[in-house]
Amino acid sequence: DESGPAAAIGKPYAAGKRLLAKRINAGGSGLLPDGWTIELVEKDHQYNPQQSVQHYSAIKNDVLFVGHSFGTPNTIPLFDMLKRDGMMAFPASLSSAMSKVENTPPLGPSYNIEAMRAMDWAVEQAGGADKVKAGIIYQKDDYGKDGLDGWKAAAAAHGVTIVSEQTVAPGQKEVTSPVTALKEAGATHVLLTTLPSGTGPILGTAAKLEYMPVWIGNTPAWIDVFFNKDVIPPQVFAKFHLANGFAFWGEDVGGMKEFTGLWDKHASELKVKKDWYILLSYVQGLVEIEALNRAIKSGDATRAGYQKALRSIEGFDAGGLAQPINLKAFPYVTSTRTRILAPDFEKGSWKEVAPYAEPAKK
Repeated sequence: DESGPAAAIGKPYAAGKRLLAKRINAGGSGLLPDGWTIELVEKDHQYNPQQSVQHYSAIKNDVLFVGHSFGTPNTIPLFDMLKRDGMMAFPASLSSAMSKVENTPPLGPSYNIEAMRAMDWAVEQAGGADKVKAGIIYQKDDYGKDGLDGWKAAAAAHGVTIVSEQTVAPGQKEVTSPVTALKEAGATHVLLTTLPSGTGPILGTAAKLEYMPVWIGNTPAWIDVFFNKDVIPPQVFAKFHLANGFAFWGEDVGGMKEFTGLWDKHASELKVKKDWYILLSYVQGLVEIEALNRAIKSGDATRAGYQKALRSIEGFDAGGLAQPINLKAFPYVTSTRTRILAPDFEKGSWKEVAPYAEPAKK
């Protein structure tokens, strides 16, 4: 999605794959055998499931695998076709539904897992389950349902009461009603299973209503443009946190210097601003290319050979940029460890407020 309601994420996510292709096609990357290059075939579905189906049908005979299918509601309609075609489509989605289909291997912890970890931290941050009045604003689609299910399951396990459940549509700007409902219900900790196009208006409206609970976003609730004080005042995000299972831009982990150096070299060509989703997409691409490298070396770079090679991946950490990824087991359990981050506006980066951990009560 480079022109629909999730374009704020879709544009940098697309750039991540383009950046990786530039690295490979320049030669000497060591990611593929000498002489092998990558050709990208791109379609913009505008976050529209019907267009997603049409675009897949148009390109399916020309590609080895789908480098990413963007968004939960736009990937689910492809499930049957992917199985029929023997096509692997890597979802730009952490929906738990992806892990149950062999053709859509996820990259990290699901939205469901993120939501459960968020509830664990809410109880810890508040000083006990009896001090938490939970609320949620979730998107009216499969992404939203996944966050809602995890939040409710963890709330029940901890004995936390959910005092308000509110919904928004993708790209919805007028959110006074759901925010007011949360405030009137006295919600102290609110999960945001939203896109950035919803997060901004929700937090801005809450600030105007002088309502400042502890906000915890699922991964897609954030976009790095929020670090720009000219877009939204930083004080709006004073109580915002992110449940997330990945390295952030500039974090001191293996592979980061190589990635940022590559970004510095090609940023002007990519025509997008620095954003964490570029990194996430790039890391996803490294997993895909590792599978292709194995398939080529095995002498079977067909779709069947590629799928077999992918399913041999275990403990792959993208050079230190990811938690160890395991794709041998199915249904996929890529990773179940998530942490809680808070934005650091002075550095334009993140600080960890709770470490990587599995949900306490699944």
